[in-house]
Amino acid sequence: MKTFLGHRTRLLAVTTATAGLVLVAAGCSSNGGGSGATVKGVHVVKAGQLTTCTHLPYPPFQSEINGKVQGFDVSLIDLVAKNLGVTQQIVDTPFENFKTGAFLNSGQCDLAAAGMTITPERKKNVDFSDPYFEATQAVLVDKSSGITSLADVKAKGKKLGAQAQTTGEDYVKGKGFDPISFDSSDAVLNGLRTGQVQAVVIDYPVVQGWLKDKANAGKFKVVDNLKTGEQYGFTVKKGNTALREAINKALKDAKADGTYKKIYEQWIGPYDASVASPAATS
Repeated sequence: MKTFLGHRTRLLAVTTATAGLVLVAAGCSSNGGGSGATVKGVHVVKAGQLTTCTHLPYPPFQSEINGKVQGFDVSLIDLVAKNLGVTQQIVDTPFENFKTGAFLNSGQCDLAAAGMTITPERKKNVDFSDPYFEATQAVLVDKSSGITSLADVKAKGKKLGAQAQTTGEDYVKGKGFDPISFDSSDAVLNGLRTGQVQAVVIDYPVVQGWLKDKANAGKFKVVDNLKTGEQYGFTVKKGNTALREAINKALKDAKADGTYKKIYEQWIGPYDASVASPAATS
């Protein structure tokens, strides 16, 4: 995923998952010159808060709704912040920095939460939490296109769209496609809506949310679901074991007491235990 933000980042303060988030500042942000603090054995870059890097929009995981950033990832990380006795604060950043861990290494953020797939390449630069969600890739098409599968896109000579710098884009390139790249999930779907492409490959949960709109469901449909084995994880700076363990504990507890299921049903849809509790990656 990428964004048009360029060198700008947006800082959004989180209170709780129910209260939402409020835009508090804009412009380049860093550690603010502070040395942070240690809470319950976990060092945070800014005292009193857990600073999360994300990339907007990526519904249903994180997006601005009625002026507040909300979503599945936001609600889960709120649990971590609550356990630490701090509040979550979100920084909107370009997605390419997530792959390198740049904002974690610079001390701008404590962790990254952006519906990010766990891959061996990314593990070289950041440490992942336990997987918290298993995602498949959906092939979404215009109902009038006549496309019935991913293979049919190529057979019929139709244009395929994907989000730049994502595993979905990598997957179709590996299948011999030359997709038109878009800078965000919203841009991918808008490309389909405006006819720039006749089919798109994008994470299925994103498609689920989009098709909740009756106007979209009336014009577009999913014709293929690609089981790519993708698992999402939250990331921390390489070697930040204390925070990684705090995240894993919050996830484990939430799944055990039913909180995870409630959050899942709120943001994703009907609960699917196999998707919600994927086996850990090696």
